[in-house]
Amino acid sequence: MSQASARRKLNEQPALLDTELEHLPPELRWREWMGRVEAVIFAASEPVIRSVLARVVGRNCNIDLIIDDIRAELAGRPYELVAVAGGWQHRTKKAFGDVIHAAFGTAAEQGTKELSQSEALVLMCIAYFQPITRGELLSFFGKEVSRDLIGMLRAQELIASGPRSPQPGAPYTYVTTKTFLSQFGFDTLRQLPDFEALEDAGLLSKEKLLAGGIIPGLPGPGSLR
Repeated sequence: MSQASARRKLNEQPALLDTELEHLPPELRWREWMGRVEAVIFAASEPVIRSVLARVVGRNCNIDLIIDDIRAELAGRPYELVAVAGGWQHRTKKAFGDVIHAAFGTAAEQGTKELSQSEALVLMCIAYFQPITRGELLSFFGKEVSRDLIGMLRAQELIASGPRSPQPGAPYTYVTTKTFLSQFGFDTLRQLPDFEALEDAGLLSKEKLLAGGIIPGLPGPGSLR
């Protein structure tokens, strides 16, 4: 490669982003970091994890405090910054759900398929008892869960294959995904309503589940973006 070509190639390389911004006073530096973090989250189609945000701010920048300040500024806006699936994402506030649906149609028409009662119950069981096999789902419901139903949940990326079970034949297990967390508005599975507490309180039983009851406190799918 000639020296001219080498210089041209070097000039084509993107300039390194100044993340430390030491030339700015502390207040302006913080405002710039806030803008960068919000811009990255706003531009992303998925929740943005901490390590990604760390690429655009200084080494000593406290991302949690940045997020808190952004949330404070959005307090009066119809959208908010929420922690979901291990990252952060902009979402429309639930209070405006009816307005969005009136303008654009139902969540299903926007590309989010509403779950049937059977799909919702199976998904709930996988969420609480994962990793779980089809055989264990059969034992829970007293009847076989069809491959088509499992396939539907997989197609929506709400569940995925987990580790093989130590049972004879080493059957596949099923686990929930980051898409599940994002769609239902959970940051981690620890935010699921406590199953044992619901049973102890008499609010949940296998009979209620098979009769079509849904766990109290479990939000519906299709949270607005």
